[in-house]
Amino acid sequence: MKRNIIKIDEEKCDGCGICVPDCPEGALQIIDDKARLISDLFCDGLGACIKTCPQGAISIEEREAEPYDERRVMENIVKQGTNTIKAHLKHLKDHGEMEYVKQALEFLREHDIDIQDIHDELHHHHDSPCPHAAARDLRDKPKKKTVTTDNDKVDSELRQWPIQLKLLNPAASYFDNADLLISADCAPFTYGDFHRRFMRGKTVIMFCPKLDPYIEEYVDKLTSIFSTHEIKSITIVHMEVPCCGGVGMIVQKALEKSGKNIFVRDYTISIEGDII
Repeated sequence: MKRNIIKIDEEKCDGCGICVPDCPEGALQIIDDKARLISDLFCDGLGACIKTCPQGAISIEEREAEPYDERRVMENIVKQGTNTIKAHLKHLKDHGEMEYVKQALEFLREHDIDIQDIHDELHHHHDSPCPHAAARDLRDKPKKKTVTTDNDKVDSELRQWPIQLKLLNPAASYFDNADLLISADCAPFTYGDFHRRFMRGKTVIMFCPKLDPYIEEYVDKLTSIFSTHEIKSITIVHMEVPCCGGVGMIVQKALEKSGKNIFVRDYTISIEGDII
């Protein structure tokens, strides 16, 4: 079957092992000084390990892979103790994988493992889910006012087209002496005053660090932009979700490859639409 699963770039991976603790499922191990995906069965494809990789060596791809098997995962999880079980179940719950949570709890009951404390811990986090995929109903949230014109119309601050990194030409003249805005593609939908607050006077670049399958190409393209143009500043805007941290890592990697020292501002947007 085809499904999302992590991909490790061995050339980038330096074997630091920082990603391993963030995979309680046990899908990652350090073997021969490299992080390895040891079994498709253990990888849930949710990407908790992406943000922690300092080298940007981990991405998500869609490919043929064995179906994720929660019961097989639990056989590994229980060996690591109660705290790891709790972390695993919270990880699943925060990403809305309640069917897997149910399977995990059934496994614990079948093996006479006390789940009351685990169950309480799971519900303790009910009101503070990981923002990555937890459902939020924001319809009753108080609306934030934005600056408008006399005609009650917000003017666009867009100065060029296209804006998606995959489509951009690194040689385009609008990169000359530019202040760049590099944004995760969810952020403009979340922050109501995005045009005025972030886009004004800037050349815009947008992409998704988790779902776009062009991470290497993105690093090379940004490297080319940084290298061939005089860039005055870079503003990064991304969501608070873990996978969105990849925006900063991609920019940092491109800066290192270009050898440029460019001033960078980094803004994080909450699910509620606030600047954190």
